[in-house]
Amino acid sequence: MGRVSTGSYRFGDLLALARASWVAQMAAALEERGYPGYRRTDAWIMRRLLAGPLAITQVGPLLNVTRQAGRKFVSGLLDRGYATTEPDPHDGRRMNVILTAAGHAYAAAVAEAMGSLNQALVDQVDPGDLAAADRVLRAVLDEGTRRRADQGIAPPPAGPR
Repeated sequence: MGRVSTGSYRFGDLLALARASWVAQMAAALEERGYPGYRRTDAWIMRRLLAGPLAITQVGPLLNVTRQAGRKFVSGLLDRGYATTEPDPHDGRRMNVILTAAGHAYAAAVAEAMGSLNQALVDQVDPGDLAAADRVLRAVLDEGTRRRADQGIAPPPAGPR
């Protein structure tokens, strides 16, 4: 029988270590693909920008940070040549972030690296355990973030590996 959970279990510490390890693995995978300098927000924002332009004012809320922090993330993309900005064709007061050709290539590399890491996890973990971990991680999310996750992140596949 597995260990019994106790009140002294430090889930947050383990979650933080897991996140740091995942980010380091993403950085290493992207460096191998010729993209040094991976930032922890790159995976989410690059995959979102693949779907099309995004107003600068939407970046902060999308990443669950302040608008000012969202603008810093956009500045990082601009500085690295992965994105540019242009006025929204329907609202001249709004500036959109769009991927450059280098940004599209980087976003594809991010998606590929993420897919490889996800598949490696699926290959290592029992599907029932992966489903349980997914439920636990969703329980940790605040309600707004959980809604976004439920809309955009499907639970793991069920069944045998």
